[in-house]
Amino acid sequence: MLLRKFYIGFLSGIIIISFSARSVTGQTLRYNIGMPYLGLGAYSQQQADVFSFGNNQAALAGIDQFSLGVYGERRFMLSENSLYNFSGAFPTSLGNFGINLKYDGFKNFNESQIGLAYARRLGSALDLGVQFNYYRYQIPGYSKAATLNFEIGAIMHLTNRLNAGVHIYNPVKGELGKNTGEKLASTYKFGLGYDASDDFFVSVEVIKQEDMPVNVIGGLQYRFKKQFFARAGFSSETSSYFGGLGLAFSGFRLDVATNYHPQLGFSPAILLATNFGKSKKSKN
Repeated sequence: MLLRKFYIGFLSGIIIISFSARSVTGQTLRYNIGMPYLGLGAYSQQQADVFSFGNNQAALAGIDQFSLGVYGERRFMLSENSLYNFSGAFPTSLGNFGINLKYDGFKNFNESQIGLAYARRLGSALDLGVQFNYYRYQIPGYSKAATLNFEIGAIMHLTNRLNAGVHIYNPVKGELGKNTGEKLASTYKFGLGYDASDDFFVSVEVIKQEDMPVNVIGGLQYRFKKQFFARAGFSSETSSYFGGLGLAFSGFRLDVATNYHPQLGFSPAILLATNFGKSKKSKN
């Protein structure tokens, strides 16, 4: 217990120091360790789901059912380091709309983001999407700041099974609050996905975040029964691995997942999603 309190206090101190250093001009929402798990289906025409557009907004154009999902993650087994994510997709005849809510942290430091997305399919070969975000962080008794930003994505369907996409987060680098000198970092992604069959999918992403080394994320999903599937993958930046098992039944989906960091350990997560209406896809 003493070691746990020391770790939390140490982590809080590092966060406060990092935000107080005005020479640091690139901050970003601390994406949850399992985010690659959530966004894995973005470059698939078979496996995209309600969370996929959080990775590339163009994936929202491929959602053909009204869908809702919630995700919770306990990073490194610490309740004070938890993240919660709510996502909703709303297909319409005018294009597809989405909402994404994130909360990350605990009472002494937390970040939140509200995102509103829109995507549309332009013919059979190209999907485009955009999302506008309101981002906020606060350290009670010390500082707080907020900013508006946006992200944009495109997915090209090169064949019926091969897809490629690009995604840009925060290209304008809006300042956090007034006269703070702090800005959210920009991030650029390129992704490829291949539906080897209706049940097997593989993908790879190359990600470059401002002032950070290039990160490569690879993953796969395999549906080994009609109701059961598994996901697994890796992230080169942290030398970490992620995986999970999912169960789909009667329009509902339940995933149990985890990420393993070689120094910091496991980050367990749970996902619950539901779809309404009949899918136009052969398999869902």
